[in-house]
Amino acid sequence: MIEARIRKSFPGAFTLDVHFRASAGVTVLFGPSGSGKTLTLDAIAGFIRPDQGRILLDDKILFDAEAGVNLPPRARKCGYVFQSYALFPNMSLRENLTFATQSIPHLERHRKVNEMLERFQLTEVAGRRPHELSGGQKQRGSIARALIGAPRLLLLDEPATGLDAPLRNELYEIINQVREQYKTPVVLVTHDLEECFAVGDQMLIFRDGCIVQAGTPPEILDRPEGVEVARTLGVFNLLPAEVLFLDPGNNRSRLRCLDHEIEGPYLPGHLLGDRVSICVRPEELSARPRDGTPGPNQVPLELKSVSERPHAVRLQFSGPVSVDTPPAFYEECRHNRNWVVTFPRESLRVLKT
Repeated sequence: MIEARIRKSFPGAFTLDVHFRASAGVTVLFGPSGSGKTLTLDAIAGFIRPDQGRILLDDKILFDAEAGVNLPPRARKCGYVFQSYALFPNMSLRENLTFATQSIPHLERHRKVNEMLERFQLTEVAGRRPHELSGGQKQRGSIARALIGAPRLLLLDEPATGLDAPLRNELYEIINQVREQYKTPVVLVTHDLEECFAVGDQMLIFRDGCIVQAGTPPEILDRPEGVEVARTLGVFNLLPAEVLFLDPGNNRSRLRCLDHEIEGPYLPGHLLGDRVSICVRPEELSARPRDGTPGPNQVPLELKSVSERPHAVRLQFSGPVSVDTPPAFYEECRHNRNWVVTFPRESLRVLKT
């Protein structure tokens, strides 16, 4: 297990101030570029020294500002996989792995290297140098090199960068394999939400140098704690609304949104007249061409644009409101410009602005 309290300031520019714990499994640091994710990895690995805080790995102190403890990177037993892979260009893949076995008894090194090459399906390319390897081979080689010294923690900085979809899926299989076979805790940096769901056990949302929410990926997607988290996730419609009516006995509320009244869930802690944001994903809404008076929780909107998605067609309405609909249904209705969008009461999340 790792516990990290890290504060690092760059005067006039940026301050990182985070506190988290991560145990076995994959902990994903998610957020936009510049939010402090890689800086957190570098502090754990010992590449930068925090101004304040304490970093503890399996009851061993790696850093303690008050006690003056700051172990060098080589003494921290952390495997680090960089975005650029950082394989030595003048060495073959086998030599890269051998270089990382300095802490292993000499007689064991050859066996260990062969074992890692075989486990990561790299035996046939072991004699090649990094420039002769594919992106996927370099990625697997980098992870194998990080693991060969039996680190107590594996740090991955945006490992899927530059990989196409098949190689990305292969990488996710490798990370899941590491989780199951090595039992090594993994801390992974990404700004790809799909990656969080593919490999993450725990998810930490970074924004402006702070952790603004923690939980499993499904928990966070289902219940973002505020507008900024929802905006960071990037998969929600966020619409301003006003609270018109509250009925705690029937778990209901009435909201004015897009110049129409819709029914929502009861809103504990809110008052009549409060300004809130409605948060709902495009796939949770439905739309159909307008053919009369809108029904309950239906809002008439004008279709502005259409884009193809892997498994749906995304309709962009005035508002702005995005709705995902089946391609076959859209083909039947593609000539319509005036639609009604249904906002299911049970799908609406109401966040304070």
